[in-house]
Amino acid sequence: MTIREWRYEDIYRISELETEIFSDPWSYKTLATCFDLPSFYGLVAEEGGDIAGYGCVEVASDSADLQNIAVAEQFRRCGAGKGILEGLIGHCKDVAAREIYLEVRVSNTPALFMYLKNGFTGIYARPHYYSDGEDCIVMRRTL
Repeated sequence: MTIREWRYEDIYRISELETEIFSDPWSYKTLATCFDLPSFYGLVAEEGGDIAGYGCVEVASDSADLQNIAVAEQFRRCGAGKGILEGLIGHCKDVAAREIYLEVRVSNTPALFMYLKNGFTGIYARPHYYSDGEDCIVMRRTL
């Protein structure tokens, strides 16, 4: 599996994965708009020419917001998510971010464990954060 930066031509496949994975997916237009922001950085995990997963972060000054990490079901538990997360953390360090924040659904146990294993800690919950009413946990990692 190869981890590499997003290319504009990847956005269509990423938007398909968004729809497959999330109940409230980002649209193609939103993804394309983010791609053009100077504060945006995205990675994909590629296997056999197919995008297995992706992740993105937005960095403003010394703080970063991990926007998304998602892996197609058939590629889960293969290290794709961890590879993407490590690449995004590396980028944040390279641009002198001091902290990374993220929101994760309370029901997303695999993601919670991955973030905890990679140095994130829960700092508080946001009740009814998602459109379906589910709570999220806000997590932070100091770099």
